[in-house]
Amino acid sequence: MVNWQARSKRKPTGARLKQFSGKRKRDLGREETRTQLGAENKKIVRTRGDNIKIKLASSEYVNLTDPKTGKTKRVKIVDVEKNPANIDFDRRGVITRGAIINTSAGKARVTSRPGQTGIINAVLIKTEK
Repeated sequence: MVNWQARSKRKPTGARLKQFSGKRKRDLGREETRTQLGAENKKIVRTRGDNIKIKLASSEYVNLTDPKTGKTKRVKIVDVEKNPANIDFDRRGVITRGAIINTSAGKARVTSRPGQTGIINAVLIKTEK
């Protein structure tokens, strides 16, 4: 099924709008990338202007920044604890921006958009003792 991002054919009242242009390639959308825990898997997609977008399908490591020390290190993700973006993502373990993950160093909040940038960056919010 195609994800279409063009103007709706109907008004809010339900009346039909007059069509002033046909379909264009720029109106095409893509299915969202639901990044999950697992072996690293990236997909490269060509975008408009011959640019590329790296979509992260799965990963088991995160670039974790400690706000107290300012140091960043690569640590292993244990599991996805909570995802406020969608209740269903909690159950399925999908990693998006704002998700709370458990790492080997403690709990962290994801600050990057893995489906758009191809990398998971997070900030430490609670250390393990």
